[in-house]
Amino acid sequence: MDKPAAEKAVERPEHGSLSLEDQLCFVLYAASRAVTARYRPLLDELGLTYPQYLVMLALWEEDSLSVGELGAALQLESSTLSPLLKRLEAGGLVLRERRADDERSVAIRLTEAGTRLRDRARTVPLAIGDALNLTPEQDATAKRLLRLITANVTRG
Repeated sequence: MDKPAAEKAVERPEHGSLSLEDQLCFVLYAASRAVTARYRPLLDELGLTYPQYLVMLALWEEDSLSVGELGAALQLESSTLSPLLKRLEAGGLVLRERRADDERSVAIRLTEAGTRLRDRARTVPLAIGDALNLTPEQDATAKRLLRLITANVTRG
């Protein structure tokens, strides 16, 4: 026997389903945790945490960024970023220096050890790509949709 229309509407996600599996937030959370967990052993070999790895990726792409530029690139507040940078500096991977042109601004740049670590890190994206097992088209679609979601929910 068919369910009444009101019950059918409640079951469909677009009509306010409270089923855990229908929640986009849960799917994003579970995927994020699974992917981050897959990174852990790879990054342990490099002596990095996942957030530290993201900092290093940004610096490998463009060395000598201000704390503000780095925070904007990583979508992190300076209060979250500062402890990461201190640990990376203590590990000999980055230097924090006041900018000559603006004493209020701190530049973050790679040390020689930080630059050398890049070569060892090249295996990480390959291993993650293997673990994700997506076609190039699926990979591009996933990134496009996740960027769209981020842009939509942060638009103010």
